[in-house]
Amino acid sequence: MATSPFDLSGRVALITGAYRGLGFAIARGMAEAGATVVLNGRKRDELEKAAQSLPGADIAVFDVTKREAIASSVRDIVARHGRIDILVNNAGIQRRAPFADFPQKDWDDIIATNLTAPFVVSQAVVHGMIERKEGKIIHIASLMSDLARPTVVPYTAAKGGVRQLTRGMAIELAPHNIQVNAIAPGYFATEMNRALIDNQEFDAWVKKRTPAGRWGEPPEIAGLAVFLASNAANYMTGQLLVMDGGMSVAL
Repeated sequence: MATSPFDLSGRVALITGAYRGLGFAIARGMAEAGATVVLNGRKRDELEKAAQSLPGADIAVFDVTKREAIASSVRDIVARHGRIDILVNNAGIQRRAPFADFPQKDWDDIIATNLTAPFVVSQAVVHGMIERKEGKIIHIASLMSDLARPTVVPYTAAKGGVRQLTRGMAIELAPHNIQVNAIAPGYFATEMNRALIDNQEFDAWVKKRTPAGRWGEPPEIAGLAVFLASNAANYMTGQLLVMDGGMSVAL
């Protein structure tokens, strides 16, 4: 029996892109809140290593851009665990280039991973949630869902799409008691941002531009994800919650 509105005991959570960075931090937070977490990624060795540090964790090796692999893996997870109560669409990639010369292939890859994949993975999972009349879906959006910077136009377009995907899904799925929300992280110290962290000029800009004066640390996102996955957020849907150290509200 749950002792706290934030208790996730007995729930099964699938987190995509979860063997490191924000995805792993979210998985750890949900595991510590009592959930059975299923870590997704394309690298079995990395997933198995990550899962070893989380009690009762499972892995699901599939590419979020491959529709048939998604459907097959979701069936396998349900066969092993009975259901999927929580889905976190975290998998994402980044490529940087000036807009005028941005390669078509890179645009296609970014849209496929950052926007189409959350749509397709959610479709694969949501039928079970509709049948049970409950579920939580959390998309990982970005500051770039509302703002923009040079050299990342496709990423900005994809994350803007995630914001609207969240709203559209929330409205349609609310009658089934399924809540859909998004987290928009600011600049976190993750491997995807390694090139920016190692750039002394950009690192200094982030710290100066952010009122908190630093990059976010991955574990700091876990509590917000647990909240959105819990009963405490049962009356919250369609929202994009920003976690950025104050960057988006500072002049």
